[in-house]
Amino acid sequence: MSATFDMQQEELEVLESIYLGDDCFKQINNTTFQYKCGEDGSPKSMLLEICWGEMYPDEKPVINLNTFYNNHLDKTSKDYLCKQISEQADDMLGCAMTYTLFEWVKENLETLMGSIANNLPPPPPLISHPEDVKNEKNQKDEKQPKVKKPKEQLTKNQKKKLFDRVGNRGEVARGADWVDVIKHLSQTGFKLETG
Repeated sequence: MSATFDMQQEELEVLESIYLGDDCFKQINNTTFQYKCGEDGSPKSMLLEICWGEMYPDEKPVINLNTFYNNHLDKTSKDYLCKQISEQADDMLGCAMTYTLFEWVKENLETLMGSIANNLPPPPPLISHPEDVKNEKNQKDEKQPKVKKPKEQLTKNQKKKLFDRVGNRGEVARGADWVDVIKHLSQTGFKLETG
């Protein structure tokens, strides 16, 4: 067996385990996969199909957006999206890339669809090196200092009242806020109209 076949089999197993139970993912066969990105039925959603060739991952997969689900996208939009996804695949030749491409489209779907509508530049490329991810994360952490909110401390008496109200399940008992109609009427009084 060739190394390419072994890499495909390994990636196939990884995809099956990652997307187990994910309704957006569909495996058509051992080399063709689909992922529905965006809210179902939304004009800002799409069905991305990735098909591996014989030499995948040493060659780019076929990126297909010509599915029935994507009828709301015109040819120019589909060509633009395919080009953007294909450019991401260029940077990952020789590596398993199906999961990464699906995730990149999911994360950048809003930007991609906005670019189509407004003819804007494409979203930023994938971060290919783990060091870049760490550096980007550290920069975000430096910009936003973390502020911890103190936990609310209840007194014993407050805890007892809370327990009496919600019980050990943490839920208010059914009917706890119902009004006793008879008791209510007896408190408000009942006046007969004489006429």
